[in-house]
Amino acid sequence: MVNNKDKPLGERLLAKGTTLAAAVCMMLLPATAHADMQGIDVSNWQCGIDIANTQADFVVVGTTWGTGQVYNNCLVSGVNTDANRMIAQAQASGKKFGLYHYAMGGNPEAEAQFFYRNTSNYWRHGIVALDWEMDDNPAWGNWDWVRRFLSECERLSGGVRPLLYTGPVAGTIPQDIRDRYGLWIAQYANMSPTGYQANPWMIGAYGEAMRQYSGTGVVNTWSPIDLNVFRGDAWQWDLYANPTGSTAPAPATPAPVQPSKPQTNTGGISHVMQWGETIWGLAVAYDAWPLSAWHTPSGDINRYYVGDVVTYGGGTAPASSG
Repeated sequence: MVNNKDKPLGERLLAKGTTLAAAVCMMLLPATAHADMQGIDVSNWQCGIDIANTQADFVVVGTTWGTGQVYNNCLVSGVNTDANRMIAQAQASGKKFGLYHYAMGGNPEAEAQFFYRNTSNYWRHGIVALDWEMDDNPAWGNWDWVRRFLSECERLSGGVRPLLYTGPVAGTIPQDIRDRYGLWIAQYANMSPTGYQANPWMIGAYGEAMRQYSGTGVVNTWSPIDLNVFRGDAWQWDLYANPTGSTAPAPATPAPVQPSKPQTNTGGISHVMQWGETIWGLAVAYDAWPLSAWHTPSGDINRYYVGDVVTYGGGTAPASSG
């Protein structure tokens, strides 16, 4: 997951790790006693990937960047507009799923809030993670930034602890972070193309819950792509997603989580604009086309403000909130 604006996701080298709670400590133990899961992570560099037919036990989807200032491929206002489709395909095909936020070194609470606001309907159904890298991140090396982001995610979600994805700097992660949050470590033996590996190089060296071991992986529907091994079973994945849930094995095919919908009325869709949102992004998220059917208080679909009520398929939008 390196520089998402300029480089494919597969070129990023990172690292993650430690415990969630006593109930999930065993997730961080060596994998000899589990049936480890193999999977992929995807971002704006895999827009359109066929997740349903991909040979993978799980997929982790890059959903948000910073607080909305990134445009690239299917990224619009810092949101991956293909993420809903990717996650829906993962669920429909019985795969576990996760989602991550790419840190851009702004205010950590604001970035956590942007992540949660755009993805909260998926929390407690899939794992969540912070993608902590050097590129596009002026806060790199500031572990207090990481603490504040992760803590805000816990507060917003009522107890969900994200995994921390980072590179081979895992040895410098403060012990209090390692003790509280699971690690997802990225470290590659080389950049040669590879399929899934049962025991990749350096697996478990950092006590990580998950290892990203290749950025040049090959799966049946896409290459190159990031390959990962989760050091545990499906029910342990579920405990990272929902630490207060049952410890029993999860159903083979979890019920799909539907993207949150805006409030509707007799005139069609009514939506209160949030920071970083765009009319185009709403049209994608809610499959509400054409763009000309959207109405803003200004009368111009390219001009709107936070708090404005925009409508689709109905009459004139209410006056601007200012």
